[in-house]
Amino acid sequence: MSRHLAALIAALAFIAPALQAQTRPLNDTGITWSGGTTSGNSATCSDSDPAGQDCRHGRDAAAAGTLTKTGASTPGLGGVANGFDYTKIANNGQSLPAGAALGIGPSDWACTRDNVTGLVWEVKTPGVLGLRAMDHTYSWYNSSSPDGSAGTANGGICSLSINYRCDTEKFVQDVNAAGLCGASDWRMPTVKELEGIADLGRSGPAIDPTYFPNTPFSYVWSGSPVAGQSDRAWLVNFYYGFASHDYRNNDNSVRLVRGGQ
Repeated sequence: MSRHLAALIAALAFIAPALQAQTRPLNDTGITWSGGTTSGNSATCSDSDPAGQDCRHGRDAAAAGTLTKTGASTPGLGGVANGFDYTKIANNGQSLPAGAALGIGPSDWACTRDNVTGLVWEVKTPGVLGLRAMDHTYSWYNSSSPDGSAGTANGGICSLSINYRCDTEKFVQDVNAAGLCGASDWRMPTVKELEGIADLGRSGPAIDPTYFPNTPFSYVWSGSPVAGQSDRAWLVNFYYGFASHDYRNNDNSVRLVRGGQ
């Protein structure tokens, strides 16, 4: 075998895992309405509007009649079905019916599985009390950050006690110690994973309100650093659903994930 061929094989072996990761299914946008010809939007995916509309392609379009789901999702604008597919997960890790209520008991709802991507997401609880309270904020901190800049420890507001653990790394540790939904491999999502649950067909918040209640109308940290800017990290605004970035010492919301990668 020539050295050139050996080098090519080695290179393919190196990039193969990355290529496989990119083939993991993605969610659609949640946009089930179309843009009008002159101004404004149509309430539905109107055939009279210009061609090339987002609502005419992918899972959102199929949800109108041909898409089979494992779970369910909340219809979008005008009650039109979208392509999201979620299942509620209990504190003990078991799948639950769509009508299950949020709670702290073993059989109560605490997490949501995305049946398209296979990822399982933390569900927030109301108010300021409890580990996963929606009003808690955290600074971005990762002692093993790939860019060598850890961020800011304990820079958020997440507790009424003196034992503050208000950064993203400590929150991950605390949720894993609690064994949320029977698991201890919770992590910060990548910015692309976080964008994947943004429902661009709605706003305030831009996420399924049934399967992700108590979502703050604010920015949510991802675990993704900003390349070339070691003082910033990526986040997603869940009022409108767009990605942006912020200084790591600022405090924002967090939603953990498990699975994937």
